[in-house]
Amino acid sequence: MSRQIFVNLPVKNLNKAMAFFTQLGFTFNPQFTDDTSTCMDISESIFAMLLTEAKFQTFTPKAICDATQSTEVLLCLSCESRAEVDDLVRKAVVAGGATYNDPQDHGFMYAHGFQDLEGHIWELIYMEPNAINPD
Repeated sequence: MSRQIFVNLPVKNLNKAMAFFTQLGFTFNPQFTDDTSTCMDISESIFAMLLTEAKFQTFTPKAICDATQSTEVLLCLSCESRAEVDDLVRKAVVAGGATYNDPQDHGFMYAHGFQDLEGHIWELIYMEPNAINPD
């Protein structure tokens, strides 16, 4: 069995967070959605659990980081093309998110990203296939 990853992120307003990510094309599993949390499908094995801050706090004795002021984690997703990277960043900005830097073109890899409504940083990359599997 392959491993799955469930990234847990605190959000101030679950409905706004869901609306934001819906505009980026993500879907949510209704089986794992209630008034305090939802499971966002990223791929067949990657999921983001968006949890209200009150719900998130039940899983940790530590204070919740204010992602608009500090960075605890960078979330990086691969994309199928440079165009997909740019399209997701554009959708995020239209949906109320923000960019935090300029696109980075390293030749073999293209990267850009956005901050969601809570300030979490989502990096998006496209890597040339030859850079991954040089044959």
